[in-house]
Amino acid sequence: MAVTNSLGMIRKELESYVGEKIKLRANRGRRKTYEKVGVLESTYPSIFVVRVDEENYNQRLSFTYADVLTETVELSLFGRDQEKIALCGR
Repeated sequence: MAVTNSLGMIRKELESYVGEKIKLRANRGRRKTYEKVGVLESTYPSIFVVRVDEENYNQRLSFTYADVLTETVELSLFGRDQEKIALCGR
């Protein structure tokens, strides 16, 4: 039950950043880590979506709140001196 509560708290925290420019660092396993800058587009009950608009790369990436909890995905605010988003689940 504590994990479910933590995931809910992470979701609630991310909802306050919808529409903001963020930097994400995702570990996709086996030495596949990438960093992207995008906009937190929306949050859903199980996932959140980041829109990445780079030259020759327009895509929407989705991640689960568990990815944030397990630190597979790290999020930082882009416009606030690369301030790391303080999430309640950690």
